This record gives sequence, C-alpha cells and structure tokens, in this order.
Amino acid sequence: MDNNELLTTVRNKAQGWLTANYDAGTRTQVQALLDKDDPADLIDAFYKDLEFGTGGLRGIMGAGTNRINIYTVGAATQGFSNYLKKEFDTLEQIKVVIGHDCRNNSRLFAEISADIFSANGIKVYLFDDLRPTPEMSYAIRKLGCQGGIILTASHNPKEYNGYKAYWDDGAQMIAPHDKNTIAEVNRVRSASDIRFKGNKQLIELIGPDIDRDYIEALTAISLSKEAIMRHHDIKIVYTPIHGTGVRLVPEALKAFGFTNIIHVPEQDVVSGDFPTVQSPNPEEPSALALAVEKAKETDAELVLATDPDGDRVGAAVKNPDGEWVLLNGNQTALLFVYYLITRWKEKGKIQGKEYIVKTIVSTELIRAIAEKNGVEIYDVYTGFKWIADVMRKNENKMRYIGGGEESYGFLCEDFVRDKDAVSACAILAEIAAWAKDQHLTVFQLLQKIYVTYGYSKEEGISVVKKGKSGAEEIEAMMKGYRDKPLTEIAGSKVAFIYDYAKLKGYSCQDKEILTLDMPTTSNVLQYITEDATKISIRPSGTEPKIKFYCEVHSKVKDISEIPEAEKAAQEKIEQIKISLGIPS
Repeated sequence: MDNNELLTTVRNKAQGWLTANYDAGTRTQVQALLDKDDPADLIDAFYKDLEFGTGGLRGIMGAGTNRINIYTVGAATQGFSNYLKKEFDTLEQIKVVIGHDCRNNSRLFAEISADIFSANGIKVYLFDDLRPTPEMSYAIRKLGCQGGIILTASHNPKEYNGYKAYWDDGAQMIAPHDKNTIAEVNRVRSASDIRFKGNKQLIELIGPDIDRDYIEALTAISLSKEAIMRHHDIKIVYTPIHGTGVRLVPEALKAFGFTNIIHVPEQDVVSGDFPTVQSPNPEEPSALALAVEKAKETDAELVLATDPDGDRVGAAVKNPDGEWVLLNGNQTALLFVYYLITRWKEKGKIQGKEYIVKTIVSTELIRAIAEKNGVEIYDVYTGFKWIADVMRKNENKMRYIGGGEESYGFLCEDFVRDKDAVSACAILAEIAAWAKDQHLTVFQLLQKIYVTYGYSKEEGISVVKKGKSGAEEIEAMMKGYRDKPLTEIAGSKVAFIYDYAKLKGYSCQDKEILTLDMPTTSNVLQYITEDATKISIRPSGTEPKIKFYCEVHSKVKDISEIPEAEKAAQEKIEQIKISLGIPS
C-alpha cells in the first residue's frame, strides 16, 4: 500500500469515528486529527488496530483504532465477553474479576468494562480501588472466575494505558484463547456493537477481604521465619513509584515480620502523572533515585521498588564500600532461585519433582543452580503467560519452586499466575535477613553465587523505533539478521543459531539442523558463541522497540576476581554492540 492509499484508508477509518455512535469529545479529537496539515498523527492513530502482544493490549491514550480509549477497551471487553459466553455456555453464571492501576483513566476504563461485561450477563467482581496485578490473578482463582482483566500499562510512560486479559487459571491468555478472543474483538466493527449499558445487579465491589486472604497466603511461603525474628528491624526503604504497591507491599512486609519499613513520602502519592520520575520503571536508575537518597539518609540496608501495577520489583543494595548498587533483573532472579532452592533443600523439600522456570533471554546461571541441585529447569518465551503455561501443565504432577524473567519479574508462589512484586519484595527482605544470619550482605551473597556457579554479566539494549515507519524498520532489521547470519561475534565464533520464528536451530560446527521444542513460534533470534556468550534479539510485544539481550560468562575462583571479570565482560559487551551494528 503506497502513502496515498494508506492516507485514504486512514481517513475513511477516521470518518467512521465522527458518527453519533462516538461521544462528542472523541469526535472533536478525531476531527482535529483530520484537520491537521501534517497527517502523521492521524496515520499513527488509525493505521492499524491495537492487538494483544506479550502484555495484552497496550498503547498511547487518545482517539483512534491504534489508541487506548473507551472504544478500543470497549471492543476488547465486548469481544472477550462474546468468547467467554461461547466457551462457558454450560455455566449458569460466568464470572470475571476487574482490577486497575493508578494510571489516568484506569478507573474509568475499569468501570466501563464492568458495565460491558454485566450488560452481557456476566457477573463482575470489581476491585473498589487500585490493586496490584498479582492480586487480581489471585482473585480469579480464589473466586472461581472464568476470566479477568486489569487496566494497566505496567511500567510504560504516563501517556500509555493498557488492558491485560486473563483466563480461568489466573494467567494471561495464550493460544487458542488469545487468538479466539482477538477474532471476536475483530468482529466488533463499530461502537454500536458494544453493549455499554451495564446491569448494576451483576457488579460487586471487592477489596479488603481479598487483601487479607492474599496477604495471609503470601506469609505461608516464608522459609526463614527465625531469621526474620532475629533481624526484624532491618531498615528497608520501599517506594511504589506512585502506584498500586502502596496499598499492599508495606502490609506484606509487616505480615512477614519486618518492623522498620521506611517510606518515600513523595512517591507514596498515587498519581498517573508520576510527578517525581520520567518513567515509572524500576529498571531505570532514575526511578529509584529518591529511594536511594532516603536509604543514604537513614542508613538503610535494602531498597525495594515496584512498578505502577505492582508486578515488577527493583532493588538496590550496598557494596562493601558502602556505595548503593542497583541490581538488574537477572541478579534478583539469581538471588531468588539460589535462596529458594537452598532453603527447600535444607528443609528436605527437594524430592526430585521440583522445577524452576526462566525465559530464554534470562541468565543461564539459573540453569546451573537448578541442575546442580537436582531441580528441573524449563525455558520459555518472554512474557509471564508462558511461565504460567508450564505451571498449568505441571499442576498436580510436579512442585513449582519459582520462576522469573530478566525484566524484573518473579513469582515465588503457585497460587498466583503472574509475576508478583508484592511477594518478591517480602522474599527479598527475607533473603536479606537470611544472609545477615550468615554475616553476609545481599551484595556479598550475590558474589558468593558468582564464585560458586560462575560469573555472568548481562545487558539489555533497546533501540526505539516509533510509529508505522519504526515498525517497518524493526521488521527490516530482524530480516537482515536472519538473511545474513553472523558467523563471529566479538571475536568468538558462533556455535549455534536458534530461530524461534521457525522453531529451527543450526549447529555451525556440525552443520546440523535442530528442532526447537516450544509451544508456538516467536519472533526471536538467538546466537550462542563458542565462549558461551548468548545474544538474543526480538521486537518488543508491547513497545516500539527492538531488544537485544547480551550475556557474557567467565569463571572466578574468589570474590577478589569479580571486579576484573566485570571489567572484561563490559568490554566484551561493547564489542558485541559493534558486531551487531547497534547504535551507541
């Protein structure tokens, strides 16, 4: 389609949003887009329909088919309603849970969704106020629901909002349910197809009772209660970064037994404008800056942060020089896996039917820890729905210890089916108390893991390409890496190439074609070099980015060797960027 054809198509779609089926405010916004001399914003708002990715429906708020608004949210809810009614047609009453985060319009979108579900005869449990995503997942299972949604854009900037859809096991939907729901959503052709007029008798507010049950369930996963009793007064700085964690994380920490929780008052303020940060992402050092300053002021031992919907956790710890160091997602995952397996083993709970789950782009040290301790390891795609899929398949057959991904998400319990920063904060605090029993800080515990299992340095690089042209550029980049595969990266020969879009691998030495055992295809390309360097390349499913994941390994015999290993690893990563042609 050339530019003129595209503009004609886009204008025709936009004209359809000027009818009486759309509210006056939306019509005004669309007319303003049509009246602009530069059609770029109009094209970006209408050139495609939002689709479910690894994180569901997500986009910039505003008018248009490629935007988050009451009509795209409404179409998603109407389509989901239609599919639930087909799948559960023998049930007397279909039930769903609705949650939302702190973002602008999240409550509005949640209430409109409640109206639409109820207008379709579906019973709705609507949280009375903002709640973390994992609690919504918990509530689906607790209340015996067939599905659920949460209105959130996770850690994205303030302009974004989103819609995650969940199935009856409390996990985000995968095939066939995601594709079938999308098909139903696509049948909703206009606002007139959406049942906006709700049935208030089918909408029930929930909140405090679920909070209590959820917190009580979380305390049952504690593995070191005695260590917490001895070190209950560890100074812990916590920030919700203006989001949902403000309600439950301090409460969970107290329920575990911690008594010295220090707040960051400016960031306890619930706000979809995120006034103290550029981006409410615990992966960004700037998002934790105020918490680290508070830790310095109070001589704290641990900093914890959660993203707006309370599913990702960030942490900072002190090194031996008293400097604060931000842990990345791979490092926190290592700490979780090492701690959980160690404590399960010490308590005699490792019986040969236990397992850990990680994503294909997460550190391979997780595999080393699991295999050395007789715990099975599963590799899955990015997106916690794939970890939940393994949990679903292993239910009543094997015992889940934990699972996580490099993007700051971990799940320590099996009664939730999405990453959970509430439990992650509590267990990280417990790890700090347990380490203190051994006269170690969390930083020193991580160093101990490196000495035992090998040093690994990971770096994620995101190249942003916005809009339609950006999407095309990302597609071209992926095609280039596939059509002209690299034979050497940063001075090391490529040993294996794995293309998950084709579910095929290639052994460069044996010239052998391998079959990749995964549940479906995914647009991920992975290189493994002869020195065990791992590079993964994939477009983001929720943001206009192409992502590169670099992982470099070496052996260290003593903690004193780690600084030199880190320096060499960083130099190697810089060479990898050059090999891949990544802009500096």
